[in-house]
Amino acid sequence: MNNEQTESSVHLLDTPIGKLALRMQDGVLLKIDFLAQPLRPASKNKQQFQKLTNQLQQYFKNPQTDFNIKSDERGTVFQRRVWQALRCIPVGETRTYGQIAKQLSSSPRAVGGACRANPLPIITPCHRVTAANGTGGFAGARQGKLLEIKEWLLEHEAG
Repeated sequence: MNNEQTESSVHLLDTPIGKLALRMQDGVLLKIDFLAQPLRPASKNKQQFQKLTNQLQQYFKNPQTDFNIKSDERGTVFQRRVWQALRCIPVGETRTYGQIAKQLSSSPRAVGGACRANPLPIITPCHRVTAANGTGGFAGARQGKLLEIKEWLLEHEAG
């Protein structure tokens, strides 16, 4: 068994909601970050990002796009259960934190925490989870650019 770890690569993608930093290792998607500016130089190995880049660009043209990319969502058992529930929310629909919590026999706060920890926003659509009385937060923010991104994604998917 080879215990040697390969270094992850980062690719920056310009989108209608700003730059996304896509992090992959050995062709497996690890994380998507919303960026105001690049944190480090982009990967020179753009080929491994081509399939993901194409799917994300297609999503921004047509939100009905299905993502078919190998990923590794590292999280707790509970977080992975929440993320699986999020992937079952149809495009153009939302669920409240409370609805997801009831489905998983949990609490809305715990669901919010799992949404906040989601390493693959857009692909695992945490933006489709809202508060009972409004939009709610996004990626830990209750105002500002991240909340604007959530609102843009919801409007984009609503058609």
